[in-house]
Amino acid sequence: MKFVIVGFGRVGMRVVRILRSEGHDVVLVENDAGKVERAREEGFTVVEGDGSDESMLQRAGLDDADAVGAMTGDLHVNFAACVVAKNHGCRTVLRVNEDFSEDLYDRYVEDVDEIVYPERVGAAGAKTALLGGDFNVITDLTEHLSIASVEIPADSPAVGARVVELDLPGEARIYAHSRADDPMTIPLPRTIIEAGDHLAIMADPTVLETVRDHLRGEQAAA
Repeated sequence: MKFVIVGFGRVGMRVVRILRSEGHDVVLVENDAGKVERAREEGFTVVEGDGSDESMLQRAGLDDADAVGAMTGDLHVNFAACVVAKNHGCRTVLRVNEDFSEDLYDRYVEDVDEIVYPERVGAAGAKTALLGGDFNVITDLTEHLSIASVEIPADSPAVGARVVELDLPGEARIYAHSRADDPMTIPLPRTIIEAGDHLAIMADPTVLETVRDHLRGEQAAA
């Protein structure tokens, strides 16, 4: 698959390295000359320019891309890039930062496919690991948004479904996926869920248990 990633900072750098290691075609858009040089030294194809500029995204191959990840530290640049990408039929992932709020979530969520908050999830994951936890409930992202991990049993209604096909209660979303002992990653739309997989679910805390019961095949018995 082909991905356009805006930003080669701390987050974008890790994303593109993972995508490339998995054999995907990745093109970067970055406006910082130093970061452009570092990315090219690592062998990445880079378009030097403003990631919120449609012409820059098109130079990066927007019209042939499967998805665009806006990973800069600037929320406005990220959102603009996602809006442009959405208009070109791409899946969009918006990175947010510490200034993100519930009001901003309500404003942006309808216009992008996924919102990711690496700093908050990373910090919560570290805390959970230090406490010896198993990431069952990772963190509250806002007052009305939490993430929980669910192991998929063999009799789950999700087995055999593609990630994009899942219709979860309460408009919950799949945030990440892992199989066997692999680390969790943002799943591709065509990923097929198998028994034993782990899914990180993003949902309103009030429906989180309902979503987990649904994925475990326990809804009918409840």
